[in-house]
Amino acid sequence: MGFSSLNKTVALLVLLLATFTTLSLGQGNRGGGGGTQVGFYSSTCPRVESIVRSAVESAVQANPTIAPGLLRMFFHDCFINGCDASILIDGPTTEKSAGPNSLLRGFEVIDAAKSQLETTCPGVVSCADIVALAARDSVVLTGGHSWQVRLGRRDGLVSQASDTANLPAFNDPIGVQISKFADKGLNTQDLVTLVGGHTIGTAACSLFSYRLYNFNNTNGPDPDINPAFLPLLRALCPNGGDGSRRVALDTSSENSFGSSFYENLRNGRGVIESDAKLWSDQRTQRYVQGFLGQSGSRFNAEFGRAMVKMGNIEVKTGRQGEIRRVCTATN
Repeated sequence: MGFSSLNKTVALLVLLLATFTTLSLGQGNRGGGGGTQVGFYSSTCPRVESIVRSAVESAVQANPTIAPGLLRMFFHDCFINGCDASILIDGPTTEKSAGPNSLLRGFEVIDAAKSQLETTCPGVVSCADIVALAARDSVVLTGGHSWQVRLGRRDGLVSQASDTANLPAFNDPIGVQISKFADKGLNTQDLVTLVGGHTIGTAACSLFSYRLYNFNNTNGPDPDINPAFLPLLRALCPNGGDGSRRVALDTSSENSFGSSFYENLRNGRGVIESDAKLWSDQRTQRYVQGFLGQSGSRFNAEFGRAMVKMGNIEVKTGRQGEIRRVCTATN
């Protein structure tokens, strides 16, 4: 092989390697770092975590329902085109306006943190990273364990309400849930663990009252509901009553993060159908069983691990996306 041919071969190999690397980054990472790292802002905005924590703490102290709202926000954001804060963009046809996101709360907390960060270190911290930090802080403020949040996400440029059809739904069968999570690089254990976030927060009667009276046109309740639990749910959500009334997803523990959610699933006290199916389906039941009879430490450790994994779904880094100055609109 001549010198010229050798140079051409080397050049081709370099080009192929560069192309492969670019494609890998462009697709995002579904379980690893994907360009994110712990301490990403250590030199450019070292107070980022304390600023976000302060905003979340003030909000949760004033209104405890903000904590589950921020946790759900991160989940809903990551499942639509990756963790890129596209859920924050205002508009009549954006993700924020879609039905599945209509009951989310805590947007003003993200705005407050962003405003403070823009004063402290303008144009540096992405809205996507604020959402990730706020979710972690919400868990900690309700009694859960902390974890290190990998940062370095950039904000997305696209937000479409139609994309929310891909979100896991309150009435999804287990097979559909498993498929939707698998599409994001998350396995069945991740599914069961992340749904454990329902240990805090509430659901509107409109999302589950159909289970109480004429489930699947049987003129009776969903057989997965414990008969002893049924009168309480019916009292809270009478047939034809106020669909907006809120009911704790983890009975007696809606403001306390822990593994009691799984105990309630085992005892037929799952409120929404998709949660209840985690116990009645063998594919997920064994993972629920793994969190039973624990002090909560195992669940907390697994939850942090799963959140880190979910937090790196299709992230935008490097030159992808942007760093929004205002979280509710692209620059």
